[in-house]
Amino acid sequence: MRSITRSLVAAILGIAGLGTLARAQQPAPSPGASFATQEGDYVVHGFHFRSGETLPEIRMHYTTLGKPERDADGRTTNAVLILHGTSGTGHQFLAPQFAGVLFGPGQPLDFRRYYIILPDNIGAGKSSKPSEVMHAHFPQYDYADMVAAQHELVHGLGVNHLRLLMGTSMGCMHSWMWGETYPDEMDAVMALACLPVEIAGRNRMWRKMLMDGIRADPAWKGGDYTSEPIDGLRTATDLFVIATSAPVAMQKSYPTRNAADDFVDGYMAGRLKATQNGTLDANDLWYAFNAARNYDPSPGLEKIKVPVMFINSADDFINPPELGIAEQEIKRVRRGKFVLIPASDQTHGHGTHTWAAFWQQYLNELLEESRR
Repeated sequence: MRSITRSLVAAILGIAGLGTLARAQQPAPSPGASFATQEGDYVVHGFHFRSGETLPEIRMHYTTLGKPERDADGRTTNAVLILHGTSGTGHQFLAPQFAGVLFGPGQPLDFRRYYIILPDNIGAGKSSKPSEVMHAHFPQYDYADMVAAQHELVHGLGVNHLRLLMGTSMGCMHSWMWGETYPDEMDAVMALACLPVEIAGRNRMWRKMLMDGIRADPAWKGGDYTSEPIDGLRTATDLFVIATSAPVAMQKSYPTRNAADDFVDGYMAGRLKATQNGTLDANDLWYAFNAARNYDPSPGLEKIKVPVMFINSADDFINPPELGIAEQEIKRVRRGKFVLIPASDQTHGHGTHTWAAFWQQYLNELLEESRR
C-alpha cells in the first residue's frame, strides 16, 4: 500500500463526577510496536453535559504505556496525555510512524521514563458513544464535555499533573482548551494541526456539508435508522478524503486518471465495508463533527501559562497557512512558538500530525524548555 493511502486511512480512522476504575490485568499487544500496553475503562458516574443533559455513567476507555512516578510531594512527574482527532482512537498512536519514533528506548517519550495515556474520547473507540444503545438520543456532547471527561480519566488514573499534553487535530483543539481550563496542571503543551479560533470559513463549510450529507439520506430517519445510511456516509467519506488529502504526495502517487480512480474505488469500498463490521457508524460520525460547533479558545489564550509548541503543515486543507491565523494568535500565548512544516511529496497533508519524524525535533525542544 502506498504511503499516501496509509496517511489517509490514519487520518480518517484523523472527552464530572466520581468514578470507578477497571484495568486489564495482563498487558495487551501493541500493533506495530515492541513494547506492551495496558488497557482499561474508567467509569464516570453522574456525568453532566454542558447541554443540560445527564447520563448515569459514561465509560472512558484508555491505553497506557509505562508507569507513573511521583515526587516527594506526591505530584506526578512523568505523565503524558495524547489526544486523538475526530473519529480516531488512542490506538492510532501505536502506529509505527508515531510510536516507533517517540516511545522507544532513547526516544523523546521513552515509555521506560514516561507514563503515556492514550484515551478514546467520548463518541469514539471503546468509550461511550451513540451507536452503542441510545443512537440519536445520546446527549449532544461538545468539546468542553470531552475535555471534562478526559480530565476525570486522568485523575481517575491517579495523575494530578501532566509532564506533557499533546493533541492532534481535534485533540489539538482540545489541548488549547486544557491549557486555558487547567493552566496549572501541566508543564507543556504540544498542539498539532488545528487553529485556536472558532471553526469558520471553508473549514466550517466542509464540516457542515459532511453533516448535512448524512442527514439528507432518507435512510437516516432522524438518526433512528435500522441500517446505515450508505449514501450519506458516502458523501461524508468523499469530503473527508479531500479534507485530509496531501496534494503533492497524491499527485506523485496517483499520476494518471486510472490510478486516481482505482484509489477512490478501493478506498470507498473499504470504508463502506467498515459499516458492516461496526467500525463506521453514521450517528457516531455526525456527533463527532457536531461536537465542534461551539469551539473557540481564542478569548482565553492569555490564560495559558506553560510553553506551547504549535505545529501545522503547509499542505493542510483544514488549516491552510495562507489564512495567517496561527502566526497571529500565537503572539497572545506568552510562551508560545509556532512552526509551519513545509509541504513536500513526503508530507501527508492534515495527517502529518501523526508522522512524528517531521516534528520530533520540536518536541525535544519543548521538553527541554519546559524543564527550566
